Amino acid sequence: MVPGRGAHEKSQENVLIAAEQAARDGIIHALTITDNPGGRPAMSATYLGLEVSKLGMEPLVHFTCKDKNRNQIESELYAMDRAGIRNLLVMTGDYPTSGFQGRPKSVFDLDPVHVLNLIGEMNKGLEIIEPKGVINHQPGDFYAGAVVSPFKATEAELLLQYYKLSKKINNGASFIVTQVGFDARKFHEVLKFIRSLNPDIPVIGNIYILPFGAAKMMNSNQLPGSVVTDKLLSELDQEKTAEDKGVSARLLRAAKMYAFMKGMGFDGVHLGGHNIKYEQVKYIIDKGEELSADWMKLIPEFDYPQPDGFYYFEKDLNTGLNTDKPVNRTNLPLDYPVGMNYRLMRLFHHLFFTPDKNLFPVMSRYYHGMKNPRKYRFEHFLKVTGNECRDCGDCALLDIAYLCPMSQCPKNQRNGPCGGSYDGWCEVFPNEKKCIWVKAYANLKKYNEEEQLEKSYIPPVNWDLYQTSAWYNYYTGRDHSALRKADKLEQ
Repeated sequence: MVPGRGAHEKSQENVLIAAEQAARDGIIHALTITDNPGGRPAMSATYLGLEVSKLGMEPLVHFTCKDKNRNQIESELYAMDRAGIRNLLVMTGDYPTSGFQGRPKSVFDLDPVHVLNLIGEMNKGLEIIEPKGVINHQPGDFYAGAVVSPFKATEAELLLQYYKLSKKINNGASFIVTQVGFDARKFHEVLKFIRSLNPDIPVIGNIYILPFGAAKMMNSNQLPGSVVTDKLLSELDQEKTAEDKGVSARLLRAAKMYAFMKGMGFDGVHLGGHNIKYEQVKYIIDKGEELSADWMKLIPEFDYPQPDGFYYFEKDLNTGLNTDKPVNRTNLPLDYPVGMNYRLMRLFHHLFFTPDKNLFPVMSRYYHGMKNPRKYRFEHFLKVTGNECRDCGDCALLDIAYLCPMSQCPKNQRNGPCGGSYDGWCEVFPNEKKCIWVKAYANLKKYNEEEQLEKSYIPPVNWDLYQTSAWYNYYTGRDHSALRKADKLEQ
């Protein structure tokens, strides 16, 4: 459900009417409530979720990272815990596009992996260090899930989604919801991949009741992360000429998706769409149950591959789905050229930043003797010209193939890309800037090191270090790399 802008508008009333209907029938387990979709202001999903819960319906509140710093995120989580709102779908969120008197400033202080980590700590009883000693808060009871987008056309984009998904699960995601797409093989792929990470985690398939207008927007990437191919768009164009303007066709399509998702083994479905009626939702569920016995017969109807699209598993020619064998990616071409700058950065790191090797001891002694970490003109010059440095002081260059997420990613994602990239382009600057994570994947794959992007958790920036020397902080153990460096020295 989309709360919409305003406090006493029709959109809010529609959400509450839907909640009352769902509560009476009992076939729907929860209502999802979006958080400022499209980057535009809307009524708080948290507050509307509270109203929905009072009507006897369980809310699943979208919890995004775009508008709040870490303190506000923590504060809102306390309020939700107090109000009894437990179910959260944690995601990056759409980049802010409009607001009062112009485009607002984005925040993106934490990414979804950070938020899931925070929620996990709150569920255990968040430990707070105060001047008087350590305080442990009462444990929370959140049930937090995450999102993944398997509908990516390139190797880099898809693998990066799965690498980030792995981090989300490792940091406490309790269930997974897919992005919007219509390719049955992709739904099968993501389910198989998730089961390989954690066979017990619930997986929810996303079904969007697709009209031609929304399909046209998805086809042209105006709704980032949602994929409609030319083939599907053409089918919808024909369907809209029917007497009911294609309504029955799209409801049946949704029911068939419900059927094959149930057959594949999804633990549930997320039904969405614009201005859908409760009786339409009920039809989809009832018809989907009816069709699920012969779900394999439906797979050929959902053959919507992207042009030259990449799949994680090899295709099963008998079913049209996937085998258990991953595709051999070794000799596949890179999605981005690896330039000389990366090669030079590797050499520079090898000489100066490899623990206990080469010039590392010399640099360590020098920086341990430095009295003022804010005097770093030479470092500043090198990193501004070579890495577009923003002087955060808690540098992630060592983690992301010498690419800076604080300056080169509009959403400041430190643990993997958002779901909005398309054909390797950044969601915010399509056809202008390549996603830095796609660049990082290519850089590392050149040296067979791309799986590093899955393994390392990168904490949020410690802003105490802002406008101090990142090299000083690295050598003296003040930044997030300190523990990793210490581990290497012990090995």
